[in-house]
Amino acid sequence: MSDRPTEVPCLSWAEVRARRLERHALATPSENSRPADIVGAMAGTHAQVMSAAELAVGLRLAGATRTDVREALWTEHSLVKTFGPRGTVHLFPTRDLPLWVAALSALPPSQNGFSDDVRMTPGQVEAVLAAIADTLRDDELTIDELGDAVVHRTGPWAGDLVMPAFQGMWPRWRQVMHLAGMRGALCFGPNRGRKVTYTSPGRWLPGSEPADASAALSHVVRSYLHAYGPATPQRFAHWLGAPVRWASDLFSSLAGELQRVEVEGASAWVAAGDTEVPPAPPRGVRLLPYFDGYAYRVGNQPPELLYPGRAAERVLPGNFQVLLVDGVVAGLWHQRRSGRRIDITVEPLVQLTASQRDELDHQGERVGEILEASPRLTIGTVTVGGHA
Repeated sequence: MSDRPTEVPCLSWAEVRARRLERHALATPSENSRPADIVGAMAGTHAQVMSAAELAVGLRLAGATRTDVREALWTEHSLVKTFGPRGTVHLFPTRDLPLWVAALSALPPSQNGFSDDVRMTPGQVEAVLAAIADTLRDDELTIDELGDAVVHRTGPWAGDLVMPAFQGMWPRWRQVMHLAGMRGALCFGPNRGRKVTYTSPGRWLPGSEPADASAALSHVVRSYLHAYGPATPQRFAHWLGAPVRWASDLFSSLAGELQRVEVEGASAWVAAGDTEVPPAPPRGVRLLPYFDGYAYRVGNQPPELLYPGRAAERVLPGNFQVLLVDGVVAGLWHQRRSGRRIDITVEPLVQLTASQRDELDHQGERVGEILEASPRLTIGTVTVGGHA
């Protein structure tokens, strides 16, 4: 890693928060971007709960609604939904998928936590991945249809019900489903009624091949540092789900592309030359949906600075929808939808000023617009804005 320039830039934690709000289009929603631009700027968007992903993207785009995100996914195919960092479901810009696939495929194998009677041999893993890729090449299948095809192509062992899951058992082959997404063998397709479908991302990027691994890893590091930097190899490893030593070696190999800075005395890294900070301090009240607040934290700890005071006890231990005030977590919020109405209840852990209450009211209205519902926002039991 390079220590150039000789004078190490020094940033305050407030400047880091301001950078992140700006980079995530949370300081000011973007007027000219498309959903794929926002997702790219976030280094991928969590999508375990699709409505949360729609809200996360919509909050960063002026005037956008969930329909814009859905059109980007299922009509334009400028976004793709698949398995990303830590094997979790993410949205990525379709144009960047070859880079993400190459980078995720280059990760060291993770430890298999299953017992010997459940796990698959390396040969079986590769056979299942090949079967998934072949089956989905020109089709969209539900999980049951895909499972039947995988068992047919590989053997009965793949269908053994050995994986504990919820209140039943899953077939053996499903333990590598996330790996199939990370390798580019599958992605999510449009729902068939209430059923999820899977397909090949090659249908939306015909003729594409995974990128060079070195270029792909450089892209992922720079994307991460743009969205969450300054950061350390340890934080990057936590975000990506990779071994710390491997991440440290990767940062070292990118010496000419990275630059060391100090954040209130602690060393961290940014992309070379990317040391600018917004001129104004971090400001604003935002309602981040599920997984969005988690990504905001997991991308760059230390958590005690993002979750000060009571937030460390009330919000940090779980995956909540968070109230963000001036770039730090200052409470949580809940939503309940009934038809066209959505009730939003906010639990602030700090005293809000009058202007922050007004901004919170606006955020409630914006959440309703994005989710295409009529909002009613309350703090505790007191209605402070929105429509009944």
